[in-house]
Amino acid sequence: MSSPDPRPRVAIACQGGGSHTAFTAGVLDRLFRDDILSRYRVVGLSGTSGGAICAMLAWSELIGDDPTGAGKLLRQFWSDNSASSLPEQMMNNFAMWASSVAHFVLTPEFSPYDIPTSDMALDHLRGLLNKSVDFGSFASVAADSEAPRLLLGAVDVVSGEFKAFDSAEGEITADAVLASAAIPTLFRSVHEAGGVYWDGLFSQNPPVRDLLATEPDEIWVIQINAKERDMEPRTILEIADRRNELSGNLSLYQELHFIEKIDTMIEDGVLVGGGYKPITIRIIEMARSMDSQKLGAASKMNRDPAFLDGLIEQGKGRAEDFVSALEFERAWRAGDADAVIGFFAEDCDISSEPPFDVRESRGAAGVREFVKNALSKKILLDLTHKQISGDRVSWRIRLPATENGSAVRGLAEARFASGKIASFRLGPLR
Repeated sequence: MSSPDPRPRVAIACQGGGSHTAFTAGVLDRLFRDDILSRYRVVGLSGTSGGAICAMLAWSELIGDDPTGAGKLLRQFWSDNSASSLPEQMMNNFAMWASSVAHFVLTPEFSPYDIPTSDMALDHLRGLLNKSVDFGSFASVAADSEAPRLLLGAVDVVSGEFKAFDSAEGEITADAVLASAAIPTLFRSVHEAGGVYWDGLFSQNPPVRDLLATEPDEIWVIQINAKERDMEPRTILEIADRRNELSGNLSLYQELHFIEKIDTMIEDGVLVGGGYKPITIRIIEMARSMDSQKLGAASKMNRDPAFLDGLIEQGKGRAEDFVSALEFERAWRAGDADAVIGFFAEDCDISSEPPFDVRESRGAAGVREFVKNALSKKILLDLTHKQISGDRVSWRIRLPATENGSAVRGLAEARFASGKIASFRLGPLR
């Protein structure tokens, strides 16, 4: 009898967001490499809309002979889907302009059922999917209980029921992917598996609760819509863009909050038995460029090759920081001071403020003193809350409980550069 797989079980959830999910392609490219796959067992993927396409492509390689081929397949799809020819570029530029001015001038609106191009666009996307993978080969996966699971979010527009197309039920077809990506203002609804489906952005973005069936130790979320903004939206374009982001995050944060609540109840001893176990949530968050913000929500339809390539490269870079943060966290949790020190750049800036001891230092001596006297001895990671990799990587942290039983909680933030920590900050929760 073979011994159990000791690797942590990881499920990856890919949020939808149209063209912005080229970022997801870059993230998955980095995560589906030997150093990660040899250390973590990917037991499931889920996705919605563009995230469903990326999740499906990566999953198709995961169940094959060489999961590391996912990056190449994802890049090829986004290259094929880009507006590469001159007529396509002209149409793409016109679409970006028309979407932007629609907030300021009265423009005619058409149902996708009134124009033949909507059906042609769906057929075009179906052709790209069939070119990328052999959907007929997926049928055998349903019979394999050990195979990684794929879940694609959609909503039945007639019944109002949420649907997660499930590889374990043999439901992954080209039209199941299209059902998850059928934006109702652009495409006609997709009739599949006895339902009439619209984009999963109206249901689960992406499915997270359903991933619990894979019994993950960790859930990694690739998040397209930013949780925070630097400034208050004021123009019509900014307001519409922010509404789009917030609505895209609504279901995601509800489901993640549920998991965090269960984690806290387990740690506090309130929830015992019943097969419950803590699940660590990690988020890899996309950043919006200024050009993307100027276009507003319309940038989610932008198929300009340079724009898509930039998102893929940003995804790879963000995932690289995420991988470095995983290794740093591993050393921190093990209490290995020398290994922790090795992650800091020689000229790293360190600072802390209440509720922690106030300090500020720079350079190797300051790093060593800080790690040995604070980080490795007193400050503990609180993995009942999300670990987020954005422009900085952040963890919820706490000091051991005081005599009256209360624990001091705060936030640790690290900025990585070339695999090293360039700055590190301890401070209050925001």
